[in-house]
Amino acid sequence: MSRGAQKQIFKTRQLPNPNEYVQALLGEFSAWAYDEEKILEFKGKWRQEFQVLPETPLDLEIGTGNGFHFAWRAGQYPDRILIGLELKYKPLIQSIRRALRSDCKNARMGRYNAVLVKDLFVPGELNDIYIHHPDPWAKTSQNKHRLIQPEFLKNIFELQKSGSIVEFKTDSEDYFDWALPFFEKSPYHVIGWTRDLHHSEFAATNFVTQFESLFLRKGQPIYYAKLLKQ
Repeated sequence: MSRGAQKQIFKTRQLPNPNEYVQALLGEFSAWAYDEEKILEFKGKWRQEFQVLPETPLDLEIGTGNGFHFAWRAGQYPDRILIGLELKYKPLIQSIRRALRSDCKNARMGRYNAVLVKDLFVPGELNDIYIHHPDPWAKTSQNKHRLIQPEFLKNIFELQKSGSIVEFKTDSEDYFDWALPFFEKSPYHVIGWTRDLHHSEFAATNFVTQFESLFLRKGQPIYYAKLLKQ
């Protein structure tokens, strides 16, 4: 999505009939979740916002969905900061609500288009990045809208510290076949990949989300790749 498309998204504070999730973003959860305007204030200042040491790891989850992985990760790693990005209000609120119910004070959510991630972080500010089940844009004519593109990979590479990883999961074989060549040609080192995550060497450390479990019950594989910024 272009920068122009991002600007065409209604600003949260200008919505004429805000639903309960919009109201929650601007009210109850405003200290923990940020709209597309407020989130811009923290670029280069995320660790200051959390009042943590400069060396504290700062991770990013792009597309948190209903927030099961987001809340789990924040809870499992309380010594790391976790930022989640979502465009839709309901999953945004679901994600931060789950994290807070688990007493995770190290997590924040933001409403923003991940294609424009360079608006939110400075080079070297990020550590690990998680991209789980992004919109596959299944029609060939829609492939240009897919998140995984050479420029996007170049951008997130610049934003990460050396030694950081990118974890990618999808239930779409077509999307995986599209993304893998981009991974291999990117600045990253591809640690490994598999066409069947749950029967691979990566299964032991994988957190199975509710969404992922739907495909497992159907016997459908999950496609996975792990990248490293050396």
